[in-house]
Amino acid sequence: MPGLLITFEGNEGSGKTTLIRATAEALQRDYQISTVETREPGGLLLSEKIRDLLLHYPMNPWTELFLYEAARAEHLHQVLLPALKKNQWVLCDRFTDSTLAYQGAGRGLNWDQVKELNLLATQGLTPHLSVFLDIPPQLGLKNATEKNRFEEEKVGFHQKVRQGFLKSIRQEPQRWIQLKALSDSPQNMASGLIQTLKTRFPQSFRKKRSPTSPKKRSTRE
Repeated sequence: MPGLLITFEGNEGSGKTTLIRATAEALQRDYQISTVETREPGGLLLSEKIRDLLLHYPMNPWTELFLYEAARAEHLHQVLLPALKKNQWVLCDRFTDSTLAYQGAGRGLNWDQVKELNLLATQGLTPHLSVFLDIPPQLGLKNATEKNRFEEEKVGFHQKVRQGFLKSIRQEPQRWIQLKALSDSPQNMASGLIQTLKTRFPQSFRKKRSPTSPKKRSTRE
């Protein structure tokens, strides 16, 4: 794939969405890189409908997992793969690592089985880079703005989720960047992240870009 898939992960209230927007704006403005901002679950009508079920209706953890994978499979074919084939950079708010952290570590489902289902739903597509915004779960819950049944879980659940993210990082350290959530302004954090991206993917920044700013496509509401 000529494009890049960059995922943003973290506990509730870690500022992922804000950092994604600041990063996308800087990439477009300063480097004329075409970006797609999206999220999981969501990113298109069908997956957004599944998102509503997941966030607001109690269900068995296995049902929860399969709904996440169903939304992901549709998202893959309708949003991610088309964007990557167009040489766009996809900035995705949550991806497979959130499923491992929430359904694997948080809900206690088998880690390896969750991994296998992730690979099936994505047909083997993995992020080129993942950004982990680390925040104490107690503070994150105070900052969270989207009221849903995950935010209503006790702090103990969210501590398990954080440990799940850290486990993913230990398993694939080369794929991750760890940042302290809300440690600076979104613009400054985006600037620092882009410097890391330039080091990791210099060929993507060296490519000749159109002098006109590309039209931004966003799948977020």
